Order: sequence, then structure tokens, then C-alpha cells
Amino acid sequence: MSPHVAVVTDSTASLSDQLIKQWGIKVIQLQLQVEDRIDDEARFDRDELVESLRLNRQVATAPPDPGAFFWNYQDAVSEGASAIVSVHISSRMSATVQAAQEAARQVRIPVYTLDSGTVGMSLGFAVLSAARAAAAGAHVSRVIEAAERRFTSTSELIYVDTLEYLRRGGRIGAAQAMLGTALSIKPLLTVKSGEVAPLARVPGARRAVNKLVDIAAQRAGSHPSEVAVSCFRPTDRELAVVGQLRQHVQNLRELSIVESSVVVGSHVGPGAMSITVSPV
Repeated sequence: MSPHVAVVTDSTASLSDQLIKQWGIKVIQLQLQVEDRIDDEARFDRDELVESLRLNRQVATAPPDPGAFFWNYQDAVSEGASAIVSVHISSRMSATVQAAQEAARQVRIPVYTLDSGTVGMSLGFAVLSAARAAAAGAHVSRVIEAAERRFTSTSELIYVDTLEYLRRGGRIGAAQAMLGTALSIKPLLTVKSGEVAPLARVPGARRAVNKLVDIAAQRAGSHPSEVAVSCFRPTDRELAVVGQLRQHVQNLRELSIVESSVVVGSHVGPGAMSITVSPV
């Protein structure tokens, strides 16, 4: 087997099974707890989780065990990897990268663990760039550079119906200041310095979503960009947003609708949606 760089990430990157298989990415599952059940997030039904959130059942999340990283790293070694680039959710949102670092110290080839400072498709686009570079035979330094360039230039723009789920999960960050927002005012959020931060307050859900599209178009500017619309389950709203983005984003390289990680969804709540803008 010829040496290569293996790329590893975690399930909050919200990558589809098709992309994971196409680019040979190894994905470590974060853990989800709903009442007494604890399991990999991929094993939970999305609709059941939405019901649990709305019924105010106990829902919590946890990082993977270091052992999950270790055995995936060992698989990469056995497949002939000369190095591993492991790219993960912000350390200010989860202890996932710390678990990766603990496992990395036990592996006999170099393992480079990267704190993306973000989550969702902002992480996903960075992982895809790293995997494409690795597939092209790039040196490990180039694979790392490909990931870092994407997660530092990408914007994560988030609409939530309510901040209550972020508050419950302790992931509200700098958006704490918006908790007093009236029910008719919808908060728009972003990810800044590794945590959820306020972006704008807009009256009414429809206006808020339209504002999110406007901000996405501004962030893209004239740069060639990949854009993803992420949600629990695609609805007519997301299809309409895709249509708006096609009209307003000047140099759209690719546009997709993505089912978000259920761990991410458990924190932002039902009805949440994000637009990820990633210059290429």
C-alpha cells in the first residue's frame, strides 16, 4: 500500500454517507443521551428526537470516548497511512478534540489534531478540502493548510426559533445577551471565536430567514463559494431558501441542502436552520 494521509472528523461535520465514502473520511460519532438511552448520534431517529425536545425530555450530548479515536486511528495505520489529520468541532463547544489528542499520543504515526473553532458544514467543508488534498497525494502540511484555510474563511449563519435549547445545553456562548428577546423577535446567530454569538435580531420568522439569506449573499460577495443549507429535516422553507440563494449569491460554485448532525440539532432545537458560506 502506498503511504497516504488519512482524514478523520466527527459526526458534527454533518457530512453525508455518500461524501464520507467518496473521499474515504473516517467519522467518529458523538454521543447523544435521551432520558436513559445513551448511544452514537447516528443511531437516533430524528423525528423521535424532535418530539423529545418539544416534550422537554432530558436530552444531553457528550464527546466520543478516546478509545473510539484510537481504534479509528489504528485502522488508518493498518490501511497504510503515513500521517493522520483529525479535524473537529470547536473545543469551546465540545471536548471532542481533547479526546482526539489523548488517543493521538498512543498512535505510532503522526496525528495532527485540529480544533476547527466551528461546527456543522463549516467543519464539513474544511474536512472535504482536507480529504480532497489527501486524495490528490498532497503532503500532510498541505492537507492541514487546506482544512485551516476553509474553516477560517467560512461563515456559519444560524436561524433559531428560540434560544431555549441552546440555553438548556449550555452552548449559548456570547448569545446569552439575547435571552431576553421577545417571542416575536427572532435571533440570528453565528459562530465566532469558537462559540455561538449574536448576529442580529429580526421581527418575525419570515423576515429573519430573508435577512439570513441577505447576510449569506454579502458574506459570499463575488468570491466563488460553496453554500449549504442545514436543518433537521428539509421542508418547503429550505427549498425556498435554496431558490433565494441561487438568485442572490453572485458566484455560486455549489449549493446543497444538508440534514444536520442530530447532536447539533439537539442544541439549536426544532425549526432551526443554518446557511454555511464557504469561499473556495
